[in-house]
Amino acid sequence: MTETVFDRILSREIPADIVFENDEILGFRDITPQAPVHVLFIPKRRIATLNDLEETDQGLIGRLMLAACAYARCQGFAANGYRCVINCGPDGGQSVDHIHLHLLAGRRLSWPPG
Repeated sequence: MTETVFDRILSREIPADIVFENDEILGFRDITPQAPVHVLFIPKRRIATLNDLEETDQGLIGRLMLAACAYARCQGFAANGYRCVINCGPDGGQSVDHIHLHLLAGRRLSWPPG
C-alpha cells in the first residue's frame, strides 16, 4: 500500500496535535476542523476502509469508538453530545485510505450531514 499522511503522523515524520494514544490507537486534532472540536482516531495498524475489516477486527473497532467516547467524557462535552463518523470510500467522503473515526463536537450539528 502507498504511504498515507496518517502513516507519516504515526511514524512522527510529520507533526500532529496528539490528544490520545495507547498501544492500538492514536487520536489527533484534524487540521481542517469542521466543528470546534474535531479529532481523528485511527488504529495504528492500517486498515484501508471499513470494507477491509475482518471478523478479528471487531475488538479494535470497538476500542476505537470507546477511545472517542472516553475523550468526549474527559474533555467535558459528552453530556451535551457529539458525533462519531467513519467514512468509507470516495462516495462516502473518505479521503485517506486508513480507517479513521471523526469525533465532532462543540456546536449543534445538523442532520443530514450532507
